[in-house]
Amino acid sequence: MCELAGVSRASYYRCWEEQAPQEAEMALRDAIQRVALGHRFYGYRRVTVLMQKEGYGVGTKKVRRLMKEDNLLAVRRRKFVATTDSEHRFAVYPNLAQHLVLGAVNQLWVADITYVRLEGEFVYVAVVLDGFSRRVVGWAVQRDLQTSLPLKALERSIENRRPQAGLVHHSDRGSQYASNDYVQRLESIGAVCSMSRAGRPWENGKCESFIKTLKQEEIDARGYRTLEELERNIAEFIEQIYNRVRLHSALGYLSPEEFERRPDEPGSWPAWLPACLSLRRHEEASVLQSAGTGA
Repeated sequence: MCELAGVSRASYYRCWEEQAPQEAEMALRDAIQRVALGHRFYGYRRVTVLMQKEGYGVGTKKVRRLMKEDNLLAVRRRKFVATTDSEHRFAVYPNLAQHLVLGAVNQLWVADITYVRLEGEFVYVAVVLDGFSRRVVGWAVQRDLQTSLPLKALERSIENRRPQAGLVHHSDRGSQYASNDYVQRLESIGAVCSMSRAGRPWENGKCESFIKTLKQEEIDARGYRTLEELERNIAEFIEQIYNRVRLHSALGYLSPEEFERRPDEPGSWPAWLPACLSLRRHEEASVLQSAGTGA
């Protein structure tokens, strides 16, 4: 072929060595653009995992550089709005979730409420997540902040998961979660109540993280007009995207459904047990107390 084309073999191989890396780079860049545009709010770490799953031997640094050059890095708005009213007459419960060591599903559920602005009104969304797999197990939407809203999400969670006694339910100190109706429903299934301390939203961080994802990747990306439209699209996002395909860095870049299907050992999950508590031993507490007092 070189003789017919009138070129030397050295020139042919030199040209091939120059073009091959460029073609590979263009193929990688094209794949990154396709994934980044298909998952608008994925950062370079999740995009890297998807590239590796497609067979590209690429690291996070290169993916980040290419996404930066193509202006594909996600820009996130940071804003916190306090919506919890903890000034009520109901009893509050200590934070048990911070001490739990989870080893299976249905050991810890976390719950929260957020608001959504429609074209002509505000509506509210209540969610319940499994603290082990981050899976949304129940949710509800309605126009007011009555206790019936989180109760609907709780009933859906109970129907979907059928938890055993010993489940820990963690939420903030809002009146809806501390109300007699809500607490009695938890007690009826043998669940234990746990609540974040006042002014510490990070103590319910798993649920706060989901709400941020829900707003950034679904609600803020659309202009909703009616509650029915919002409810329909939230159902699709939770069931078809978040639970099934969205990657979670805390789960080893698996979706909640994939994480629940993959036990630590071959076979199935071990027999269910309540989550254990990780508390300092008396000796450790004594040492820390002595160090703090200078004794």
